Amino acid sequence: MPFIAEVIVDVPVLQTNKPFHYEVPAAFEKQLMPGMRVVVPFGNGSRLVQGFVTNTFESSDYEGDLKEIDQLMDLTPVLNRELIDLGEYMAMETYSFRISCYQTMLPAVLRAKYEKKVSIIDEIDEDRFFELFKGKEELSWDEVIQRGLVKDMLELKAENKIEVNYTVKDKRTKKTVKKIKPILSFEQYEELRESIRANAKKQITLLNQLQSAEAEEWLDAKALTEEHGITLAALKTAEKKGWCTIKDVEIYRDPFAQSEFKTSEPLQLNEDQQKAFDTISSKVDKHEHEVFLLKGITGSGKTEVYLQTIQKVLKKGEGAIMLVPEIALTPQMVYRFKSRFGEEVAVLHSGLSEGEKYDEWRKINRGEASVVVGARSSVFAPLKRIGLIIIDEEHETSYKQEENPRYHARDIAIWRANKHHCPVILGSATPSLESSARAGKGVYTLLELKQRANQMDLPEVTVVDMRDEAKKGNRSNFSLELQAAIQDRVQKKEQTVLMLNRRGYSSFVLCRDCGFVLGCPNCDISLTLHMDTKTMKCHYCGHEEGIPITCPNCQSKSIRYYGTGTQKVQEELQALFPEARILRMDVDTTRRKGAHERLLRAFGNKEADILLGTQMIAKGLDFPDVTLVGVINADTSLGLPDFRSAERTFQLLTQVSGRAGRSEKSGEVIVQSFNPEHYAIQHAKEHDYDTFYKKEMHLRHISDYSPYYYLVRLSVSHEQEMTAAKKIGEFIDFIRPALSEKAIVLGPTPKSIARTHNRYHFQAIIKYKKEAALSERLHELLMTTQKDQAKGLFISIDAQPVNFI
Repeated sequence: MPFIAEVIVDVPVLQTNKPFHYEVPAAFEKQLMPGMRVVVPFGNGSRLVQGFVTNTFESSDYEGDLKEIDQLMDLTPVLNRELIDLGEYMAMETYSFRISCYQTMLPAVLRAKYEKKVSIIDEIDEDRFFELFKGKEELSWDEVIQRGLVKDMLELKAENKIEVNYTVKDKRTKKTVKKIKPILSFEQYEELRESIRANAKKQITLLNQLQSAEAEEWLDAKALTEEHGITLAALKTAEKKGWCTIKDVEIYRDPFAQSEFKTSEPLQLNEDQQKAFDTISSKVDKHEHEVFLLKGITGSGKTEVYLQTIQKVLKKGEGAIMLVPEIALTPQMVYRFKSRFGEEVAVLHSGLSEGEKYDEWRKINRGEASVVVGARSSVFAPLKRIGLIIIDEEHETSYKQEENPRYHARDIAIWRANKHHCPVILGSATPSLESSARAGKGVYTLLELKQRANQMDLPEVTVVDMRDEAKKGNRSNFSLELQAAIQDRVQKKEQTVLMLNRRGYSSFVLCRDCGFVLGCPNCDISLTLHMDTKTMKCHYCGHEEGIPITCPNCQSKSIRYYGTGTQKVQEELQALFPEARILRMDVDTTRRKGAHERLLRAFGNKEADILLGTQMIAKGLDFPDVTLVGVINADTSLGLPDFRSAERTFQLLTQVSGRAGRSEKSGEVIVQSFNPEHYAIQHAKEHDYDTFYKKEMHLRHISDYSPYYYLVRLSVSHEQEMTAAKKIGEFIDFIRPALSEKAIVLGPTPKSIARTHNRYHFQAIIKYKKEAALSERLHELLMTTQKDQAKGLFISIDAQPVNFI
């Protein structure tokens, strides 16, 4: 009886959530296990594609002849049983395909790459053969595109002269070092040395090193080269002579090899911290699942509660996952975790190289690390026994993935913790309204930390009305009050953090004669000036062009730069405070690997007086000498067309205010606004989350939005505007019969930015409370529109979207 494998295949054009049965060749029967990747023939042409084995059986109910698995891509499973099941759950909840869910769980080097090739299968006229194929039997698809041969290939395909094949490539790489082991006795090396001529100094040196090595000791080839000048060729020659043996030994790439971590001890918990720790610990001890919302004001010591709870989990022989929202938070969080747990910690975030991420993932998969610290995708870490999952700054929108599969890390964490019968901690000073509402209903358990761990008061917040500054004739980005406060800190040798909700040099280029704004040719968005590269850039598609000297529309020279970017503010700041040392931290200054850590380390070492940055500096940073925080444009996000704009503004202001006065020195916060009366700004000024929550919940209730309603966003894009508009109308007509009268459909309408990457975007929002038939209808839509997608129509179904722009 043949052995059968159930495989989810990766078909680049037509995906499916249905597994296919394959016969397992006798040679693989003892090796094959669920969770391994395989290469299998698929379709009529039996082209080779990658797949994931999700199950194995003794027999199949398929009546036809089963195809055989072509090859194994792994020696051990890359997905465990839990992650295989999680992929099935994710596909249903996020309206995506299981194959993309499985790919998302793995480091990039384990995601197979397809190489597309055109091969000749029948005789072609000799002239045509040499003209198109240049005497070769096959061409890569990249070459077909580059040489403009697509039309020719389509003709040959129609004549059945060629076929298109996909080859599965595995990108996995392991880092190895060469090691040398002596294989002769002390006496034998002595005899060899006496037989070698005296001027063969390198050979004598090598024999000395081999002779003095301990039994079974492996010497490092690189060290022999660097310290003694013994070349690799000389080592290989020695191996041929039977002096030694050489082998490649796999090692991990350690992203923190150059970092020093001083061991830290647990701190004394205050009353609130102890109560939170005890409550969570009781669930850890009982092996019970529960979701805790740890609501603690900024500086209240949430991280110490995390660390001590993880310590308890580790003593039970279990592991923990700690998620942070921003790469900028990771260096400081990594330091705290590494100093407490040492080599137990593995780090996964986008700042690591692909090889480093792969090695950290393997450490977790092999059980060599028990504590995982990282951003969103770390929630898929292959820990075998999970005792705790923590999501710090749980309100952050970066926990929701914007591409397929559109999962939220919080939902994945709760699913996994439920499987492992362990608690989840959602930590924040400003929880999302959804989480607070669930805590209010008893779905989550609320734990509060109401005082700062250092017993200091929260910083005093002053709101400056920038309209008054304009009346005083101050056209600067800095109010007179903020200027005076910065000057005071520079003189006292204290540090200042300034947040600007922009990046680049200025927002846009505008002609004062005709009103022309230089826009992107591919997107409905203005280009941004970048002085470091002396170019105009589109932050959506990456289009780049030179800075215009005259107006492209009317040729006037009255072209000026408007708006406020971090580069422009830095120049103005340096002019106002020439003696101040300024560090800028934004997307442009942190592109290079390790840039976040270098900038933060420099600021922490007091190599700068002022840290100027975008939103990435608002959260998690903890510097004892920061006594002033300035927010240059507090209300930028209030004008965004998103029902969560007030909530995000309140959260951002509260978070950035919390960077001040975190040690013995008291802190001050100055918030500049053109809309100072807005309730989000006023409640942030008073650090009053509860009053803001009540006000915002009232507004959500009367406008029928989350958390009172569930939301689904259907998005469509196409290169032709009319095609996109027509299709989304058809899709909504397809969905409506599955909805009750209580559901609300908004749209379809063009998106806020209606065109990007030369594609037109439309969306519709479905608001509902209970719609039993909606999920099934949306899955049906996903499956039935794949032919449209193959023709260039992009369709996205986003459950509980966090971004509407």
